[in-house]
Amino acid sequence: MRSNTSSTLPLGGAESLQDRFAARLGEVRERTLTLIEPVSYDHLNRVHSTLMSPLVWDLGHIAAFEDLWLCEQVGGLGPLREGLWEVYDASETPRAGRGDLPYLGPDEALAYLDEVRGRALSVLDRVDPDPFLWEMVVQHEAQHNETMLQTLQLAEPGVYAPARRATTSAVPQDRSGALRIEAGTCSIGFRGEEFAYDNERPCHEVELQAFEIDSAPVTAGAFLEFIEDGGYGRRDLWSPEGWTLNRREGWQRPLYWTNDGRERSFDRIEPIDPDRPVMHVSWYEAEAYARWRGARLPTEFEWERAARLYGDPRGNLDQLDFGPGPAGPFLGDCWEWTASEFRPYPGFRAYPYREYSEVFFGLGYKVLRGASWATRTQVARESFRNWDYPQRRQIFAGFRCARKG
Repeated sequence: MRSNTSSTLPLGGAESLQDRFAARLGEVRERTLTLIEPVSYDHLNRVHSTLMSPLVWDLGHIAAFEDLWLCEQVGGLGPLREGLWEVYDASETPRAGRGDLPYLGPDEALAYLDEVRGRALSVLDRVDPDPFLWEMVVQHEAQHNETMLQTLQLAEPGVYAPARRATTSAVPQDRSGALRIEAGTCSIGFRGEEFAYDNERPCHEVELQAFEIDSAPVTAGAFLEFIEDGGYGRRDLWSPEGWTLNRREGWQRPLYWTNDGRERSFDRIEPIDPDRPVMHVSWYEAEAYARWRGARLPTEFEWERAARLYGDPRGNLDQLDFGPGPAGPFLGDCWEWTASEFRPYPGFRAYPYREYSEVFFGLGYKVLRGASWATRTQVARESFRNWDYPQRRQIFAGFRCARKG
């Protein structure tokens, strides 16, 4: 299932902004098409979970977003297809209702992707590109790559059997200790001139008390100890909201763990690897585990401070391993829940549209930091702020613990 515009230019040899963004757009589109190539048309159309969009809706949305920002806003063109933005406007239709929309079918969506890309490249040929807007479109598609992988993981076994890249298994390191961060003032937020989303700005100073933070995310082996100690049945470990959800949903283990000590990853069901980070746990489960440990979840500012001090090297990123490596790095393998609610930084300014961040502030979303194995490298940065409801488990998310220093 291929498109006619998936060829790329070498990313390192671009001689102009036009060449650079033609290459960037081509590379991310190649990845989109590679990820969905094993998926049947029937499964592209299907609502695999009401938490997620049909995969074919994501394809149309990627094209409509590119058409809006690059062809209409930058190029001054009219919409390629009238009325489609109403179908693909993510802010107007929650995911649970997208399966009822008159979205394009697989063949039409793939053709729409090609047609929009042709228009965008023609605009690129005649304009001096604004690096922010063109990179925004690249990173938007890269983020949807990860969203689509979440959908495919939620699908029934057999829907998706990815061709995993052969890699040399990383040797687990002893990361059972904690990092001590001294009290002081630190800079939080994006510091450079390159692309970053509005919620990562402005960079500002924050005063932090001394704290300790785990040198690695909590491993599956460590979380198994929590389960074996009756953690899911101990009300004293859970917040009232978390306990209510725990009882209502019948949580007994992370999502995709089986009751016989195995874990499902797309088409594979294999023994739980105790050295890899625990994933697919809600914020409430992470909070309960931290309380069981006599610890807490770090704030997002504590996480960013520690990541900037101790953030190298990176873990598994870029999707093609289709799973995390051994627990350790701050960037890669799994997203990490923090204690913080998603709120604007002092001096926040919505740009270029308020629906990316502003409409989500103050609605009970919790911030996740870092990146997962399913995150493209261009999205993974210490200042990036992900967010979701605390009950969500479909994200490739784990956590690490912190405590007062």
